[in-house]
Amino acid sequence: MNNQEIVNKLSKLIQLDIDASEAYKQALQKIDHMAIHTSICQFREDHLRHIDNLSAIIQELGGKVPDYKQDLKGYLIEGFTALRSVTGTEGALKAMQGNEKLTNRVYKEATSLDLPVHVMQLVQQNYADEQRHLRYIEQVLETKPWATKRRSESISL
Repeated sequence: MNNQEIVNKLSKLIQLDIDASEAYKQALQKIDHMAIHTSICQFREDHLRHIDNLSAIIQELGGKVPDYKQDLKGYLIEGFTALRSVTGTEGALKAMQGNEKLTNRVYKEATSLDLPVHVMQLVQQNYADEQRHLRYIEQVLETKPWATKRRSESISL
């Protein structure tokens, strides 16, 4: 794979992370369970870190880093997340579950590419973050801790 092909693949991952971080921003507005809110906020930070790390590699390869803006798919994901989030924490998490399934699939595909070792290590680290996000979201959707939350565990947004 030549540098331009690598830059193109990494740019697609950056766009995915941009879209995911914006969807997380929407979801965070509706999550009022403190522990869940904290975790989801950290996951958004992971996506922002992915953007920074992938951008650094693109620059190292002599490529142009994509602008930090959503594409059409991103607006659709954000809109879907906002719509599902209207129902509160559970709806927001269900929307994020769908978004994380998408990011997991795309990152998994990227781990099969013929990338330089240091690039592959970064892609694999990012993929591990995505897997962790999805496991957490699925766990809290199963256990529904917001259904038994005490007043002190909720936050005002």
